[in-house]
Amino acid sequence: MSMVMERATTGGQDLVQHSSWLQIKEACVTLQGFQASDGRIAGTKNHSRARNALNTLTEGIADLIPHFPHDEDYLQAVVADCRAWEAAGFDVPDFYESLSLFHPERTRVDRTAHLVVFPMYTQNGSTNRFFEAVLCETIWPDFVAGLESGSYSNALFVPLRFLDYTPGYDTNSAVLFPESVAVTPRVPAGSPEGTPAALPAFTWGGIFADREAARFRSVVRHAVEITKLDLPSDAQALLDDHALSEKTFVMWDLIHDRTHMRGDLPFDPFMIKQRMPFYLYGLEELRCDLTAFREAVALLRAKKTDPLTRHHAQLVLYAVVFDRIFRFPLTGTRVRNYDSVAGQLLFAWLHQHRVLHWTDTQLTIDWDAMPDVVVALSDRINELYWRSIDRPKIVHWLAAHELISEVLAPHPASHFLSGTIPLEGTPAEITDHVHDDEFPLSMFYEALGKKLGPTIAATAGITGPVAQA
Repeated sequence: MSMVMERATTGGQDLVQHSSWLQIKEACVTLQGFQASDGRIAGTKNHSRARNALNTLTEGIADLIPHFPHDEDYLQAVVADCRAWEAAGFDVPDFYESLSLFHPERTRVDRTAHLVVFPMYTQNGSTNRFFEAVLCETIWPDFVAGLESGSYSNALFVPLRFLDYTPGYDTNSAVLFPESVAVTPRVPAGSPEGTPAALPAFTWGGIFADREAARFRSVVRHAVEITKLDLPSDAQALLDDHALSEKTFVMWDLIHDRTHMRGDLPFDPFMIKQRMPFYLYGLEELRCDLTAFREAVALLRAKKTDPLTRHHAQLVLYAVVFDRIFRFPLTGTRVRNYDSVAGQLLFAWLHQHRVLHWTDTQLTIDWDAMPDVVVALSDRINELYWRSIDRPKIVHWLAAHELISEVLAPHPASHFLSGTIPLEGTPAEITDHVHDDEFPLSMFYEALGKKLGPTIAATAGITGPVAQA
């Protein structure tokens, strides 16, 4: 079929109470109750009930296909993959065909709706590859489309808004990645003899900007109240207006996402399937966020930037700093929490460069000085990456630890401090010696966490209001 660049025939919000969508959700929940963690349904005693649920699921999908002409081939393939799973005795599901046909990146038109059904795990939610269903729509403001078509091209980036979902997304998960779908490597039809089996090419990645914006607004509003931080009027507007915050996160994510594969990088910046100190993941995520920050600074200072983009560029500066210094340090446990380390690092850097002050139990920020000081931290991390290609892996790890240790105090039990890291050991052995809480929370964050922690915990599963068309 041709690539339809139009909104679905019915708005996605109108389908939330549709009987077929409700039966899809119910069928997925039923199947989840029978599935093992790898997605199979072990034994045969539950097969009859699973078959009934699968029939309900596929009937619901088939009934909704006319509402998603741009996803017709994909949704028909989902039905076929469901039937193949049943025919294989409900073994480990393989949704290779349907995943290969799902291309939300080809219809990046604002409010284009998608029905997504896969056996998959949800990041920050569960590692179980259960059937999940998501009704969502694309967020694609004109100013973001202009940025993406110009200097910030990112053909894989798909910003999304939740409309409804099954329990796997009633969590902190704010992403939809093809890597999470249950597929079995195979040789594509028509490939030359000897072609090795492989996963389908991953051509998109979805980020739910509405969830990011909603939890940002909830946490930062409370943090501002606790710390008595006096905000500029545009920063306050970012917290008051969900739609404004949502669009700002789309701009931030656009630049962040593309940065993972750009710059003077180690050979594998994502460090996929490698065991290494967790703080390196924190530096990578912070590098991408600070790149978004510095690009927003550049847009603010460029004379040719249009007023709307300039406005959102300023908001990106606030969003990056506030999310990183308030929510990230206190989210999750103290076990190898790399995002927390990155947030702590930014806060301490701002404090030690006298841009951020905690005086008389009140937080103040020098807004004029903030941009250049944050960019200076970005420069330090970029220099670390630039030097990495001339260094052995272990030396790069040590240099990264040294950079962080200049700003954050390592745990007193750190093997780096005691000199007991086995530098002649394997990378895995060295990684095993990194303390689970290598860079503990400061006294500031310990105190803040007692007041802000419940608010952060309450944001699991949060979404924002859906704007009317």
